[in-house]
Amino acid sequence: MGRIIFDTATTINGWIADEQNSLAWLFAVDGGTTPDDEVLPTNAGVLVEGSTTYEWVLAESDILNHPEKWHDFHGDRPTFVFTNRDLPVPDGADVTFLRGNVADALPQLRAAAGEKDIWVVGGGDLAGQFVDAGALDEIAVSIAPVLLTGGAPLLPRRVESDRLRLVSAKAVGQFARVVYAVTPPSA
Repeated sequence: MGRIIFDTATTINGWIADEQNSLAWLFAVDGGTTPDDEVLPTNAGVLVEGSTTYEWVLAESDILNHPEKWHDFHGDRPTFVFTNRDLPVPDGADVTFLRGNVADALPQLRAAAGEKDIWVVGGGDLAGQFVDAGALDEIAVSIAPVLLTGGAPLLPRRVESDRLRLVSAKAVGQFARVVYAVTPPSA
C-alpha cells in the first residue's frame, strides 16, 4: 500500500493561493511553472483535488477547450475531486467526483492507487481532512520567495510538533523544499 502525501507550493507566509484563488504568484517565480523533477511525487498513482483546485486547473489552461492539456499535469492517472457540485470533465480525463468525507473515500482511493502513492494536490482544507482522518503520511512543501497578504492557507489545521518529523530540507532553485512525515494522532 502506498502513502498519502500532500505535496504543494506555498508562500513564505503560508498561502497556497491568493485571494482570487490564483497561483499567478507561483508562476512568476523562476522555476514555478516547470518544477524541478526532484520535487514532484514520482510514485503517485492517484491524484486528489478539491473543487476549487480542480476548477482553477481547468480555467487556467482552458482545458475544457483544449483537453489535451489535461495530460500535461495529470497524465493518465485517475483524479478524484471532492465536491458537492456537478462539474465538467475534460474529454479523455479519468475524473471521479466524490461527495462526503475523506475517511469514507479512503478504500476507493487506495484501491485505485494500488501499491502507488495518493497525491493530495490541493487544497489545504482537503489535506486537512486527510489529517483529521489520520490518513496523511507526508507533507512536502516547496516554499516560494513570495509573501501575500491573504488567500488560501497551506493547511488550516493545528498539528503539533509531536506528529511531524523532519525528513529533509534543501534548496531547490528559488524554493526551500521541506518534507515532514506525519504520524497519526495518539488515541
